[in-house]
Amino acid sequence: MSSRMNGKVAIVTGGGRGIGRGIAMLLSKEGASVIVNDVGCDVNGTGSSTGPADAVVAEIASSGGKAISNYENTSEMNGAENLVKSALDSYGQLDILVNSVGIISDRMIYQMTPDDWDIVIKNNVKGVFAPSKFAAILFRQQRSGRIVNMTSDAGLGEIGRSNFAAASEAVIGLTRTTARDLGKYGVTCNAISPMVHTRLFPGSVDEFRISENTLPTRDERAGIGSGPPIDEWSGPGSPDDPDNVAPLAVYLCTEASPNINGYVFGIRRGSIFLYSNPTIEKAIHKWGNFTMDEMDILVPKMIGDGF
Repeated sequence: MSSRMNGKVAIVTGGGRGIGRGIAMLLSKEGASVIVNDVGCDVNGTGSSTGPADAVVAEIASSGGKAISNYENTSEMNGAENLVKSALDSYGQLDILVNSVGIISDRMIYQMTPDDWDIVIKNNVKGVFAPSKFAAILFRQQRSGRIVNMTSDAGLGEIGRSNFAAASEAVIGLTRTTARDLGKYGVTCNAISPMVHTRLFPGSVDEFRISENTLPTRDERAGIGSGPPIDEWSGPGSPDDPDNVAPLAVYLCTEASPNINGYVFGIRRGSIFLYSNPTIEKAIHKWGNFTMDEMDILVPKMIGDGF
């Protein structure tokens, strides 16, 4: 067993399946004691089961690692606080928090109901905020800690997912702000936007909801240009295996990355890439208020040269 994380204690929310499971398993392999948190709900947030968390804990135990199950709902403040307390009660410390919760309730914007909106925002955003808040209290006191949040590219524009898109962008903003709040205390917070095969994305991820005849492509929307085709996959699993996210997530939890803070990374089919922070592309200035006549001229010029 590797020693990169020996003596560390980690919480992985959504750790019973998919990306969270892979991260929990690798953290354990690297020597960390892991609290595997999972409500065990369906993809739309309904239902619950202890099975997913228990199965991962059993798998870790069979490999000689240390892990316990936790079934708290991290979108509830009491649940998130109890989750952090469980780490202290079981292992006496907490060093790492990986937020990997996520549900979907897809509808076109004109069909989206308040319930569809609320459940995704609460689960996917508050489910990251609440455990981060309570972990941050501890991390600030001990002057160390690592937080890694899962998000998505949906905020770049995803058909039928206004709620999921809003939640994804909210997690990115939360990540950057948490990084600023905690950086001076030796705590880092980063985000990963993975495109892999999970219950939330059961199809081929490169073509999910995107027609081959539709522009821009996912790569173009992500701002990384067209990547070379990967014709042959080497190693276990597949290019779309959710376990492919774990190495980057675990690396961001190590002491090897003390100055990586407030970044958003992407993972897709054997590639890891880094998003730039938003910057002002063009600007117009005037002393005083703009007129509508000026808008007629200036706004088209800002948008593009073709006007």
